[in-house]
Amino acid sequence: MKREASLLLAILPILFLIGMLTLNVLYFDDTLSGANQIALLMAAAIAGIIAYRLGLGWEDIRKKIVSTIGSAMPSILILLLIGSLAGTWMISGVVPAMIFYGIDLISPKMFLFTAVVVSAIISVATGSSWSTIATIGVALLGIGHAIGINDSVVAGAIISGAYFGDKMSPLSDTTNLAPAMAGTDLFTHIKYMAFTTVPSMTITLIIFLGIGFSYDFSDATVNVESVKTAIDTTFNTNPLLFFVPVFLLTIIIIKVPPLPALFAGAVMGGIFAIIFQPDIITKVADITDNYAKASYVSIMTAMFGNVSLSTPDPGVTDLLSTSGMRGMLDTVWLIISAMVFGGVMESAGLLKRITQPIVKYAKSTGSLVASTVGTCIFFNTTASDQYIAIVVPGRMFTNTYKEKGLKPEVLSRTLEDSGTMTSVLIPWNTCGATQSRVLGVDTWSYAPYAFFNIISPLMTILFAYLNIKIRRFKDSKKEDSTNKE
Repeated sequence: MKREASLLLAILPILFLIGMLTLNVLYFDDTLSGANQIALLMAAAIAGIIAYRLGLGWEDIRKKIVSTIGSAMPSILILLLIGSLAGTWMISGVVPAMIFYGIDLISPKMFLFTAVVVSAIISVATGSSWSTIATIGVALLGIGHAIGINDSVVAGAIISGAYFGDKMSPLSDTTNLAPAMAGTDLFTHIKYMAFTTVPSMTITLIIFLGIGFSYDFSDATVNVESVKTAIDTTFNTNPLLFFVPVFLLTIIIIKVPPLPALFAGAVMGGIFAIIFQPDIITKVADITDNYAKASYVSIMTAMFGNVSLSTPDPGVTDLLSTSGMRGMLDTVWLIISAMVFGGVMESAGLLKRITQPIVKYAKSTGSLVASTVGTCIFFNTTASDQYIAIVVPGRMFTNTYKEKGLKPEVLSRTLEDSGTMTSVLIPWNTCGATQSRVLGVDTWSYAPYAFFNIISPLMTILFAYLNIKIRRFKDSKKEDSTNKE
C-alpha cells in the first residue's frame, strides 16, 4: 500500500539535485554536455528509492516515467526540426541575408529595443516563442554580435520579446492552456493579462533603451563593414531569400501545426540553397563534378550535422557555423533526463507533498497569488516543463481561488505570468535548455537580461498585494473577508 512521504523525505531528492548542480557549475565549463543530465538521473534514482520505500512498485514508477517522457516528445521533435531548419537557413543564405540587411536598417543604440519589439510582433503573429527565437532570433543575435553588443544581453532582449507573444497570442498553446486549467475563456484571459503585461513590457523596453544608449560600441570586437563584406563575398544575399521566412510565418499564422510547419521551412531552406547558393553547396559537399549529388549531400549534412562556412572574417565564420539535429542531442538528453526525474517525483506524490503547506498557509489574496507563483517556479525547476508548471498548480489552486471569491482569470493570469515566463530561466527546463542551445548562449548568462520574464511574476504579485485589478465574484460570501485581507 502506498504511503505519503514526510515533507523532509519529499524534498530530499531536490536538495540532492541542487547540490549536484552546484558542483557541476563549479567543476565543469559546459554543464549541458552531460553533467546536469547525470545529476538529474541520480536525483531520480534517489526519488525512486523513496518511492519504493513508500510502497510504490517499479512497474508503476516506470509507467509514470514513460508517460512523462511521452509528454515531452512534441518538444523534442520540434527541437530536432529547429536544428535542421537552422542548418538549411544558414547554407541557403537566409540568416546571413537577415544579418546583412539588418545591420543597415537597425540603429546600434536602438537595437535592443528593436529586438524586443520585432521578436514580440513575430511571436504574437505565430503564437510560438520557439519558432520566433529559432528564426528571427538567430538573425537578431548575429546582428547584435556584429555591432558589438554582448550576446547575453541580445539573447535577453530576444527572449523578452518572444515570450511576450508566447504569453499574449491567442495562437499560443500556453495561452490556451492556462484559462482551460483555471476555468475561464481565452479572450477574457488575454484581456485580463494585459493589466500586468503592459507595465512589465513597458519597464522592459525602458531598460533596454537605457542599456542601448549607454552602451560603449567602441569595444566592438567585430567591424560592421567587415561583417557585411564577409557575408556578401560568401553568399548571394538576394532579397528573394526573405520568401523563406515569410512562407514559414504565413503557414504558422494559418495554423499549420508546428512540426509540419518547421519541416516545410527546413525543406524550403534547402531548395533555396540549391537555387541561390551553388558555391556553398559545392563547398559543403566537397563535390564539384556532380551538382545533383552535391545538393543532396550538402542539404542532408546541413539538416543533421556540422557545417562551418569559411569567410574572410574569422568572427563571421564562427557566427555562420551550425550543427543541425546533431547539435540538439545534448539538449534532447537533458530534456529526457529531466522528464525521468519529474516522472519519478510525481509517481511517488513527492511534488504534491511539497506544495501542500504552500496551499495551506496562503491566507490573503497577495499571499495566495505569491504562493501560486512560487509553486509554478517550483514545478518549472523540478518537473522541468512549463506545461506541468501550468497544469498542476492550476489543478491545485482552482478551488482555493473560488473559496476566496476570486474569479478564474486571476488564477489563469498568475499561471501565465509565472509558469510560462520563468520556464526559460531554468537551464534544465525544456524551454531554458532549448533556447540556450538554439541561441548558443548559456541560460545563466542570458537569464539576468530576460527582464520581461523576471518582471512578470513580480508584477502579478505586486498587483495582488496592492489589490489592483483583482476581480472577484460580487455575490461571493467570501468577498468581504477577502477585501479585508
